[in-house]
Amino acid sequence: MLAGIFVLGIGVGIGFSSTASFSPENVASREVIDRSAPNAEVCVQFGSSAIVTDMRVFVTLNPFNVFVTQPVMQPGCVLRRNNWSILEREKLVDNRQVNDCKNRMNTFGFTGPLEGNPRIDCIYQNEAAGNLFTNQPGAVGPRPTTDKF
Repeated sequence: MLAGIFVLGIGVGIGFSSTASFSPENVASREVIDRSAPNAEVCVQFGSSAIVTDMRVFVTLNPFNVFVTQPVMQPGCVLRRNNWSILEREKLVDNRQVNDCKNRMNTFGFTGPLEGNPRIDCIYQNEAAGNLFTNQPGAVGPRPTTDKF
């Protein structure tokens, strides 16, 4: 009986301490990010939802210093390379932009709804840092091909 009370106490404690709030202030899961992405249906089907961080870096040379602005976080979307036609069809990018981005082996990302005035950028997939959450000791197998954009 004492063990039952102990287990019940642990369960109640975990329940009180880990209540997840799905408000915009608490991004607790991939589903929240997916729902917040601009054009969420298009983003999930033809790319991946993202958290976009905008910030500026100022570098002075004499004396050498680095200054960083406060980052602005907003929902965004990264399209896979084979789905750029969505942006071309809506006349959001032109042939020159597509060719420039394709020549650098990059892809497009955007913030804001496609029907409005989205900010579209040619973005580079940086694999230098890797994902330290998935590179756990003992993990086997190559990265899934869905990680390639």
